[in-house]
Amino acid sequence: MRIELVFLFDLDGTLVDSVYQHVLAWKEALDAEGIELSVWRIHRKIGMSGGLFTNQLLRETGLEISAERVERLRHAHAAAYQRHASQIRPLPGACELLSWLSEAGVPWAIATSGRMETAAVNLLALGVDPDRSPVVTRDQVKYAKPDPDLFLAAAARLGAPIETAIVVGDSIWDMLAAMRCRALGVGLQSGGYGPDELQKAGAFRVYEDTADLLLHIDDVGGRR
Repeated sequence: MRIELVFLFDLDGTLVDSVYQHVLAWKEALDAEGIELSVWRIHRKIGMSGGLFTNQLLRETGLEISAERVERLRHAHAAAYQRHASQIRPLPGACELLSWLSEAGVPWAIATSGRMETAAVNLLALGVDPDRSPVVTRDQVKYAKPDPDLFLAAAARLGAPIETAIVVGDSIWDMLAAMRCRALGVGLQSGGYGPDELQKAGAFRVYEDTADLLLHIDDVGGRR
């Protein structure tokens, strides 16, 4: 029996060039609340769930943050991110890779730690209609990355066992989530993480971006 692959994609930093817009949006939100946090520390947390982001923020700043303040931060981040919407672009090869998979009959889905209020900006830039293509956002699962819920839900939307999935992401949180649900992780450097970091987090292959992945699609079980 032949195992049919499916591809599960992260969104920010994987398919769209949006990581640094998220960093700046979080910086704006934190500054508005009088919370000092260096930009590089924010970058290291992009891709994980907002809850874990907040927990790490508490640990690093020593601040007590109420549930109301957490909600204010989330909404302020979303509003700031939407102001950067005109800057969001697909990463090199992203549209071409999705088109190639569709034409080759290889199922794919998107699974993002972002809520639809920010993911909608990225999907519009990418030309993906969530009513026609499987997209799972933070709103639809109990836990986000590095928990595997998003990828498990995306595989279920495709009707595929998670063990047949290739998870493509740009962060260590994607790779950890892939390992936890027994999918194969493919890391991309387009979000700012280096190859060593991605491999140590569980990536079995690392490429520069989606264009590089498409060029080497047969390396991960695709067919040309």
